Amino acid sequence: MNADTLQTELEEAGELMVTVEEIDEPLELHLHDAEIGSETITLELADGELVFDLDSVVGYWKHLHSLEDYGL
Repeated sequence: MNADTLQTELEEAGELMVTVEEIDEPLELHLHDAEIGSETITLELADGELVFDLDSVVGYWKHLHSLEDYGL
């Protein structure tokens, strides 16, 4: 996955969902709790940090919250 693409999408949306190869559930990244580096992503959680390789991200999408977000 491209770090610049993910960073741009995160900045535009404020939050981003990602699928990571070795993690069964999607992860939610926010501007205030995620750092996207050139090789890794660090996610600050309530009880610690989760660090995973940028190359292990296999998909991303905008997390929707409202009818307007869905175009309804």
